[in-house]
Amino acid sequence: MRAEIAPDLLLPLQRGLLGWYIAHGRDLPWRRTTDPYAVLVSEILLQQTQVATALPVYEAFLARWPTFADLAAAPLDAVKAVTDPLGYHVRGTWLHRIAEIVTDERDGQLPNTLEGLLALPGIGRYTAGAVLSFAFQQDAPIVDTNVDRLVSRLFNLRAARPPAALREKRLWALAAALIPPGHGYLFNQALMDFGAQICTPYKPICLLCPLRPHCQWWNPRPDGGVTYTDN
Repeated sequence: MRAEIAPDLLLPLQRGLLGWYIAHGRDLPWRRTTDPYAVLVSEILLQQTQVATALPVYEAFLARWPTFADLAAAPLDAVKAVTDPLGYHVRGTWLHRIAEIVTDERDGQLPNTLEGLLALPGIGRYTAGAVLSFAFQQDAPIVDTNVDRLVSRLFNLRAARPPAALREKRLWALAAALIPPGHGYLFNQALMDFGAQICTPYKPICLLCPLRPHCQWWNPRPDGGVTYTDN
């Protein structure tokens, strides 16, 4: 499915989000690198885990195993001893197995396509999109819980109450359509940070939100501002 957002809605949202992010975006260590290995490690460690909790583990992990080859050569028990305290204990196994595959079968190179990444253990659509965006500078959409909430509010998806499968397709289509061409790396970070800091789950800061004039949660449009087409 593809989404086409009306220009009078799309451009203000893009400019508002990027402007806010440049001024208020979080400085995180995995945003200071485009190394596919470091980006992948951060994304796997952040699954179902808050940033503050994952941060020291990320730094310790990279200090101990700085490359796919180093990780592949490590005992799995040693890897899990570092990652298991975060909970969701399978993530250490995933990282170790990915390192083995990349080292043994791909000459140390992580795939740079959606299909190639999805074929690896523990990598779903969000993680694949994050790696493509943050490591390979592609305009790949991402939808985590923060982006889901933000986009759902901006386009008032819950008001229409579509079936779950249709809502999921529209959500991903909107996330893709929102990205300014060539700026997915910054824009996806802006979406996540804005959802985490402004468009929060229970007490969103709507009165100070720079996107409020264009948010259909506040100002519904009769036409919805979006046209959907099936691929």
